[in-house]
Amino acid sequence: MDLDDKVCYCFHVTRRKLLNYCKRELPRVPSQLSECGGAGTGCGWCIPFLKQIHRQVMQGQASELDAITPAEYQTRRAEYIRSGKGVPPPGAQPLPEAE
Repeated sequence: MDLDDKVCYCFHVTRRKLLNYCKRELPRVPSQLSECGGAGTGCGWCIPFLKQIHRQVMQGQASELDAITPAEYQTRRAEYIRSGKGVPPPGAQPLPEAE
């Protein structure tokens, strides 16, 4: 995924915004990334990726986001929500059409 691709579709938070927030604020724990535009507080899909972004900045570890396409990420989020694991808030980006 590129820097300007969304990580949090519920609150429209991009990877760039999250990386910059981590570098600027140096959050002690990944859950503090929720202070960046509400990321991770909607359907919950992006929480594992927020943890990866935190590790990437704080510990220099790679992130799965480096290898996934935006379309694949969005499809996996849609599957997560359709399986009943999360409920997007009003105003979240709509799910892609089911195949």
